[in-house]
Amino acid sequence: MRDKVLSVLLGIFLVCFAQTFAQTTSEHLSIDAHAAATPFPHFWEQMFGSGRANLVLRSHYTDDIRLVKKAADFRYVRFHGIFDDDNGVYDEDAQGNPVYNWSYVDQIYDSLLASGVRPYVELSFMPKKLASNPAPQAFWYHPNPSPPANYGKWDALITAFAKHLIDRYGIGEVSQWYFEVWNEPNLDFWMGKPAQSTYFELYDHTALALKAVSPLLRVGGPATAQAVWVGDMIAHATENHVPLDFVSTHVYGNDSSQDVFHDSRSIEPHEMVCAAVEKVHNEIKTSARPDIPLIWSEFNATYMNQQEITDSIYMGPWLAETISRCDGLVQIMSYWSFSDVFEEQGIVKTPFYGGYGIVAEDDIPKPAYNAFAALHELGDERLPAPKNEALVTRRADGTLVIAAWNLVEPGATAGNRMLVLDLKGIAADARATIHRVDAEHGDTLDAWKNMGSPAWPSRAQIIELRKDANPGVPEVQPIHDGRLTIALPPMGLAVIEIH
Repeated sequence: MRDKVLSVLLGIFLVCFAQTFAQTTSEHLSIDAHAAATPFPHFWEQMFGSGRANLVLRSHYTDDIRLVKKAADFRYVRFHGIFDDDNGVYDEDAQGNPVYNWSYVDQIYDSLLASGVRPYVELSFMPKKLASNPAPQAFWYHPNPSPPANYGKWDALITAFAKHLIDRYGIGEVSQWYFEVWNEPNLDFWMGKPAQSTYFELYDHTALALKAVSPLLRVGGPATAQAVWVGDMIAHATENHVPLDFVSTHVYGNDSSQDVFHDSRSIEPHEMVCAAVEKVHNEIKTSARPDIPLIWSEFNATYMNQQEITDSIYMGPWLAETISRCDGLVQIMSYWSFSDVFEEQGIVKTPFYGGYGIVAEDDIPKPAYNAFAALHELGDERLPAPKNEALVTRRADGTLVIAAWNLVEPGATAGNRMLVLDLKGIAADARATIHRVDAEHGDTLDAWKNMGSPAWPSRAQIIELRKDANPGVPEVQPIHDGRLTIALPPMGLAVIEIH
């Protein structure tokens, strides 16, 4: 009996030892502080998406802009529906003549500019009195995705809109904006049939009307979902001598290979966005406009409301992995979205429902917010990093900034990742400052669950959740003999500054 007990205990010890060893096996990453580097512009934090234009008039929306500006010094905001009827832009008199009203347009754009960001103007959707099909479609707030009933009136609207913006803000300001024609015309957000040729008709009218007001206005498209039509857009604009200053499209981590690549290839959710970006990048390089800017005007890990993804610490490694893979392939990427002041699926019913924003209802930062804040610290040069799940950068003053992560898909299990940084060319007394986003640093989803997942948190609970969002003071570690060991828990992100 005693031998049997000892045998069982020995077995348990060996299992525990094996698990511990597996969890603490180290990887080495060699870094030369003086290595040749490539430019590393912060393309992922130049722009954010948001819901519809009318939401800009809400105080929580502008509060969230200012909050996100602290994490990522973004410069543009994109949203739907500047021409929607709730903004009162378009009407007609008894004789059918257009009547324009710019009151809400001015309040919306004034608010953005006062908050330190510029509009990325998505020209959508169709005013009801100008629509060829007046029945509203799509989303809880029912925008109208039909073509205009009269292209002469549409051209006049675009002309009047552009002239008004220039009169109010000046061409020096408005020429720094972007004008994107429509949203996802390959899906149900465009009712023209056939979809592509009728969208190109809309694009041609819109681009020519804008450029007639001023050739300095920047216009582009096709703003498609699923990374399609970009090559066709360039070919159409080239063959028909239509202005095209940039191309744009969208993709999400859970888009299917069939929709994006038209085949059944296997692509992991954390790889899909950059696989699609690379596809479009290559289409551009072989087109008649190989140097035209590519703006990815929507991306995220999922287009569904999945709490375990967009509200969770998973977004730290997912975002870092996406930045690492997409580097050099795109000029601007716009995360969808910066705030859960958002109504596509209706009014928010709980602060953590898998919303797209990096800030939850009641101005509560999510882990994704902290991930953007940490990754903002990266330098503007990229150095070689022969390991996966690591990104090595350098600032202009020579400071090394390294991002490392432990990407584990939701529902999967894994141990810690132990990463040993072997650093060459650093000062003898160098130290590391480590910013973390993980289960112990800024996990507001877990904190909310520990409260009992209140659908409508009290004011005291909201204050507590905002405190829980703070990942804490970065840890400082000495570097001994040019070596630093970092433990990365599952779904953990660390950004390390070497001083």
